[in-house]
Amino acid sequence: MKKLKRSARLVEMTQYLLNRPHTLISLTAFADRYQSAKSSISEDLAIIKEVFEEEGIGQLQTLAGAAGGVKFIPRMAAEASLDIVRRVCRELEQPERVLPGGYLYMTDMLGQPNLLNDVGRIFATAFADRPIDVIMTVETKGIPLAYATASCLNLPVVIVRRDNKVTEGSAVSINYVSGSNKRIQTMSLARRALKEQSRVLIIDDFMKAGGTVQGMMDLLHEFNATVAGVGVFVESGEVGTEDRLLEDYVSLAKLTAVDLKTKQTTIVPGNYFDTE
Repeated sequence: MKKLKRSARLVEMTQYLLNRPHTLISLTAFADRYQSAKSSISEDLAIIKEVFEEEGIGQLQTLAGAAGGVKFIPRMAAEASLDIVRRVCRELEQPERVLPGGYLYMTDMLGQPNLLNDVGRIFATAFADRPIDVIMTVETKGIPLAYATASCLNLPVVIVRRDNKVTEGSAVSINYVSGSNKRIQTMSLARRALKEQSRVLIIDDFMKAGGTVQGMMDLLHEFNATVAGVGVFVESGEVGTEDRLLEDYVSLAKLTAVDLKTKQTTIVPGNYFDTE
């Protein structure tokens, strides 16, 4: 790269860091890239760090020593996260989203890049301090959320299938009880998709009793993997505590009431925003 003026270098360095979250970058690498002294690079990073933290973009961690450098950790402030989720709740409360059987139509929202980026940053903030190797979800609507979260955490994504695909080779399949309709269903994961003893963050779009998530957790046992956390976009608050299969999870929004006659719903911020 040609030598840049400082203003241009600051812009390029910022973009470079934003595109490489959770990646340790040495001062030497920056100095070589921009043909600048390490002292100048350190001053630039101090400016970027200040802006990132003041604007709630994230943290710029500094690791000292010969093998040290800087690492960008995406974060979203609690107030900004709450504003986004409140907008999501208002959007989901539109009467036309109530489908027969009390289901909630969310597919269009899960196709909005800006919203997915925001939700990914919220999940990444919620689980930033946990050791995680991979993001897992079950097809199909959870896939965009999983990739948005993985992008912020710089981690790979593993997708659990409803049935085994020949193109994925040998797979592990289990039966589980769906929490929504109490039916026995099947999910499978290719043996090559997940290394044994991986630490897995599960991301799902909607959770009622938690049967699907519990199924993924049971599937992980077959790989000797551990659950590092569970993130849910919307949970149903109509399920009693005694019927909930999970206790430890993070939800961003909660569906607390559905009136099928009037198609009125009540959706509030989830337990991620609980202050108790």
